[in-house]
This record gives sequence, C-alpha cells and structure tokens, in this order.
Amino acid sequence: MSWLKRLFGLDRPKNAPSFSTKPQPQAGATTQQVPAERMGLNGEYDQSGLAKRVALAFDQDSAIDDIDTLYVAQTGSTVVLKGRVPNQEILNKMVSVARGVHGATSVETNQVTIG
Repeated sequence: MSWLKRLFGLDRPKNAPSFSTKPQPQAGATTQQVPAERMGLNGEYDQSGLAKRVALAFDQDSAIDDIDTLYVAQTGSTVVLKGRVPNQEILNKMVSVARGVHGATSVETNQVTIG
C-alpha cells in the first residue's frame, strides 16, 4: 500500500508533480493565494495539504517503503512524524525528503521511536 492511500485514503494523482518545488495550481483554479502549507495535491486549499504532499513525496522516493507504523501529520508548516521506524538511517532519509517538500519549514521527530 502507498503512504498516500494508507494515511489519507487517496490514490496517487496521475502525472503527480514533484513537490520539492512550488506546486502550480490547476488550470481554472481560483487566483486567490493558497499558503504553501495548505496547498493540496492539485494546488487547491487543503487543511492537510503539506502532510499529503509529504506522503506523496515518500511514495515517489524508491528508497522509502511504506512503513505502516509511521504516520505523517502537520502543525502549520511543520511536518510531524509519529510512530516507529526500523532504524535511524530510514528516519534520516524521511526527514530529508520531508524537508524538501515546498512549504515545509521544519520536521518534528520527537514522537518517533527507532527499533
């Protein structure tokens, strides 16, 4: 199962862009500015937009498998990882990917255990 499907019940969008750069709103979308942390997968306003884009970025990175004991959330522009990961190397990779998602200002891992 994918991160996006497990955490949010969503299928990966077709032709999903990389979110390490600023996502572009869909054609015909409102011209009102959406804060980066609230921008959804298609450029729309989404309260959990950053967390969903991080989950999609995890899906797009072949070095990161879905870890069913880890969850992705957000508090404003901070990505919050919660749960358990097998080792520090995987956590470091996930933090690196999450930091690279447009709109993420920091990544919180104090709710993650290793082992």
